[in-house]
Amino acid sequence: MNMTMSIMTNYLLTTTLITIAFWLPQLNTYTDKTSPYECGFDPTEITRLPFSMKFFLIAITFLLFDLEIALLLSLPWASQSMNLNMTVWISTALILILSLGLTYEWLQKGLEWTE
Repeated sequence: MNMTMSIMTNYLLTTTLITIAFWLPQLNTYTDKTSPYECGFDPTEITRLPFSMKFFLIAITFLLFDLEIALLLSLPWASQSMNLNMTVWISTALILILSLGLTYEWLQKGLEWTE
């Protein structure tokens, strides 16, 4: 009974959220929202705009640390394993490698917007 109730609750909640996400944006439409390019750029302008390499480097750095957080999210559950010493060493090594990379990037002034 408990499993059936849980499945029904999850199904109902999922269906409700999908319905809200589908119908809510259609309530207030305006010309900018219905255009194919909602990003704010005019599609009729010149297409070759200069792209800053600094933005690319900061985006890659953000993705690396986002990946680090995703890898470390399972750490509380892994602490219940039999091989706790190895888990702690691997997570410490991961944090150390990424921290050293961030320090190197910071010292090389790779995180600054101005040139």
